Amino acid sequence: MASLYEQLGGEAAITAAVDIFYRKMLSDDRVAPFFDSVDMDGQRAKQAAFITMATGGPNNYTGKDLREGHKHLVEKGLNDSHVDIVVEHLAATLKELGVGDEQIQQVSELVNSGRDDVLGR
Repeated sequence: MASLYEQLGGEAAITAAVDIFYRKMLSDDRVAPFFDSVDMDGQRAKQAAFITMATGGPNNYTGKDLREGHKHLVEKGLNDSHVDIVVEHLAATLKELGVGDEQIQQVSELVNSGRDDVLGR
């Protein structure tokens, strides 16, 4: 059985999804301020590596764990509503790229499985 990474379309699809996802995030006033001082090229690369690893692709992720990587954002007010927005934009991005509902659900479940770590709970 193909990994979720392969079902999503592999490296090219993950790269495209990350680019579209961050366009959505940066144009959303509810979450854009969290990215004000972020090197977005570096962020895109880290996110693509993380998604690749989390969906069963090659593990080249060298970033912080979810709790440590988002700690500074929690201090700035990151909460459940913001994680909901991430899930919303990620699902919309995958839909836009023609990903099936089952795979979108699996990705949403992956994001939600890390929610408590992201929010430092």
